[in-house]
Amino acid sequence: MDQKYLRLIKDYSRGAYKLLLRKGEGYLTHPFIVPGSVYDYDLWDWDSWLTDVAIRQILADNSESADSFIEYEKGCALNFLENQRDDGKITIMINSKKGDMFFHDRGAHHKPCLAQHIAFIIKESGKSEWIRKYSEKLDKYIEYYRSSSRHGETGLYFFIDDAGIGIDNDPSIFYRPKRSTASVYLNCLMYKELLAMEYIHRTLGNVASADAYNKEAAELRDAIRRELWDEKCGMYYSADISLLPIDNSDWLHQGKPRHWQSLIMRIDGWAGFLSMWAGIATPEEAERMVSENMLNERTFFAKYGVRSLSKLEKMYWVGKSGNPSCWLGPIWIIANYMCYRGLKSYGFDKEARALAEATTELVGKDIERYGEMHEYYHPDTGEGVYNQGFQSWNLLVNNMIADLEGRTSIAEF
Repeated sequence: MDQKYLRLIKDYSRGAYKLLLRKGEGYLTHPFIVPGSVYDYDLWDWDSWLTDVAIRQILADNSESADSFIEYEKGCALNFLENQRDDGKITIMINSKKGDMFFHDRGAHHKPCLAQHIAFIIKESGKSEWIRKYSEKLDKYIEYYRSSSRHGETGLYFFIDDAGIGIDNDPSIFYRPKRSTASVYLNCLMYKELLAMEYIHRTLGNVASADAYNKEAAELRDAIRRELWDEKCGMYYSADISLLPIDNSDWLHQGKPRHWQSLIMRIDGWAGFLSMWAGIATPEEAERMVSENMLNERTFFAKYGVRSLSKLEKMYWVGKSGNPSCWLGPIWIIANYMCYRGLKSYGFDKEARALAEATTELVGKDIERYGEMHEYYHPDTGEGVYNQGFQSWNLLVNNMIADLEGRTSIAEF
């Protein structure tokens, strides 16, 4: 590993994270974290969570106290909870000047990472009382998911529509009918979210609630394994749940009603590897995913990491796109990072180190050339494709570097 890139990233990060902190104002009464300079007044859901994880690493690396920073961390969660609708729904983004931006005629709901963010803050700070009076709001937020986005037959969760799904133009969801996809991305996040809810309630002494969330998480894990693992391809996929209901009075179908609850969608996207990040995959499944898919040069594996979509897919495209951002092949640092965490947790240390080194080189070269980072990158050339000045979860490269250098790496909950 070129030490030059390590130094560039560390020097850049020491100043960059401070540009992401905002004082409370307008619709956002608490201090909060933004993804980058082009998002001056915007609080985003999974961006703020993962950027927080990165900033904690930067603070630790530079022996800086987190005492004042904790107000920005807590503020992210509290701003969302205090803007919750009566039915429990929480937006994916709030603009301090304009308010919520994704409630209007769209199904977008705060992705399942709010509890994980709160659990992370509790774990890192050792403080939990600040969230006690909001615990019912958290329960209501989860209940909204159960009532609006849970498929009865499979027990899996689905996106109501294709707005604000995080991996914006994932072909398994984007441009598909409403309520038709049990997304592997969504369900892996929800599994971890339920475990985070257990942790929060157990920390607060709410034993019965903690036990209930533990049971619910186990049931979801089993459903994901049952419905989304594909033995044929050795990969976790999203599933199509838009099947006709079973009707035994229908003469065409009554001879042999379907005995399946969903149909695997064999679209090779990086989100399948989240089953390793979440700890859902069995060791045998993880072995197949890594050897047959993640490290396959014909599909996912590229010089600078994991393609967001297999290059064998007809939808594969590496180009500039915003709203939606392009997840049809470019390298995203967050995808590299979460794949890295998955590799580490299953004992693929050599592969994890190689991915960390590739990510460090990619980011280091970008900073060397432009003085800042891009939102996503060309898999083969490493050239920044879009949104120069993006910081957000790209700063998680510091957490990977800490591992490379044998230091303590701060991980999300």
